[in-house]
Amino acid sequence: MASAGFGGGCHWCTEAVFQSLRGVARVAQGFIAADPPQETFSEAVSVTWDPDQIGFDDLIAVHLATHASMSNHKMRGKYRSAIYAREETDAAAARRILADLAAQTDSVFVTSVLPFRAFKPSDERFRNYYDHNRGGPFCEAYIEPKLALLRARFASLRREAVTID
Repeated sequence: MASAGFGGGCHWCTEAVFQSLRGVARVAQGFIAADPPQETFSEAVSVTWDPDQIGFDDLIAVHLATHASMSNHKMRGKYRSAIYAREETDAAAARRILADLAAQTDSVFVTSVLPFRAFKPSDERFRNYYDHNRGGPFCEAYIEPKLALLRARFASLRREAVTID
């Protein structure tokens, strides 16, 4: 199994996106901190996956497509656009994948590759947010469009049926 953190937008949305992907064994919603100057906690998810079922490159491509990865908006402190690597080899791979995707799509991403230094889980009542609040206003307005994008652009990466443990 492999693991990394992903931050970008609201962790409720990010959690639902990664939970819907095949090969993803666990998604922990919470807050991740890196090294200074990014040592403050920012909304993110810690993802554990089976590399034989889904690649790091696929996870990064999905991540970039499902949050404002090219926008340096005013909420970047709370919603840091980042890939949090646990090992330097993973950080190097993430930087290479980001550069390749930028070249392939002619895009400029604001997403940083940062060290995964600390994790604080979300309060229990907010975990598995989409599963518990499907059809609610927040889910309809923010999560459903991301899942629709997954169905359209990344159908081959989706699980058959999403189960939350």
